[in-house]
Amino acid sequence: MSIAHSSCFIIFIFFSLASNAQDKVVTKKDNKPVEIFDSDKAINANTSETIGKGKMAFKVSHNFGDIAGNAGGINNFFGLDNSTDVRIGFQVGLGKKFDLIAARAKGAGLQQRLIELGVKYRFFDQQENDPSHPFALAVYANATIATNTKSVFPNQDNSYTGFSDRVSDIIQLIIAKKIGKISVQLNPTVLLRNYAISYDQKNIFALGGAIKVPIIQNRLNLMVDYFHPFRTQASKDSFLINDNIKFYDPLGIGFEILTSGHSFRLNFTNSTEILENRFIPRTISSWGKGQFRWGFTITRKFTIWR
Repeated sequence: MSIAHSSCFIIFIFFSLASNAQDKVVTKKDNKPVEIFDSDKAINANTSETIGKGKMAFKVSHNFGDIAGNAGGINNFFGLDNSTDVRIGFQVGLGKKFDLIAARAKGAGLQQRLIELGVKYRFFDQQENDPSHPFALAVYANATIATNTKSVFPNQDNSYTGFSDRVSDIIQLIIAKKIGKISVQLNPTVLLRNYAISYDQKNIFALGGAIKVPIIQNRLNLMVDYFHPFRTQASKDSFLINDNIKFYDPLGIGFEILTSGHSFRLNFTNSTEILENRFIPRTISSWGKGQFRWGFTITRKFTIWR
């Protein structure tokens, strides 16, 4: 077991114990937690929100093909004829501020049939009438396993030599704040990979962010999120020379529609893949070239226990 996977396991145990203790803390009656986002995810970015103790969210996310550009247009019905990535997942609130995540994603690149196991823990909330708690702080961590067949060719994304080559991890800090009616957050993220091709980076730091602007209160929100991966120039140059690949920053824009028990997001993004483990290192589509796509996420919440 690698250091990254051991760390995730330790984090999981710590959060399980801490969440039970956190649920028993009694706060002042006049200090009310602020709900910064309405959902646990923006477009591509996780938010600081959790599901809630005893609840489960069933989620289906789907990205289609390019709307415009060489692969889009009317011939492919503006991308709706193509499916790039699909994710089906469950998120269970084991504690008031602690979620367990399990999902399966199709994948859009050479690493496919991805299994995701993750946790999210909110350390504290932004509080009304309490300047000592001006923002919310959470952490998200996952491990994904690519289960597709390994390539017979060397130096490919799926040229696995063992099980550990199939595994990657995300550790993400989420700092969120509501300012008036506008919600903003930062998502500093570290991607840890056991395997990368010879001229790629195994580990990548990315800085993300998200914003929510309510259009109709508690009914319709405008959502925007963005990530900038800090790649080395040598890695960028090598991909351009060897594969004629240029990387772009993932940018998502969409609308969140809220109903009782359901939320629906209509997304537009230049990232083909849904999981952070893949869209952070492998977004090669450009908004400027029309290489952005429709997508949607449907979430249904259930109460499992009270």
